[in-house]
Amino acid sequence: MKINDNCVGCGQCATFCKFDAIIVRVRASMKDNCTNCGMCAAYCPVKAIEV
Repeated sequence: MKINDNCVGCGQCATFCKFDAIIVRVRASMKDNCTNCGMCAAYCPVKAIEV
């Protein structure tokens, strides 16, 4: 999983991550425990997550 420059830091991806694998500060970033399930990408309103 990769978060591109479209990320606005809204946090929707982190809300739906079942593995608590996303940190949102100014922008979102993935932790090492990301399983690449794609759930976060499905809920990203700006399509900033590349599967």
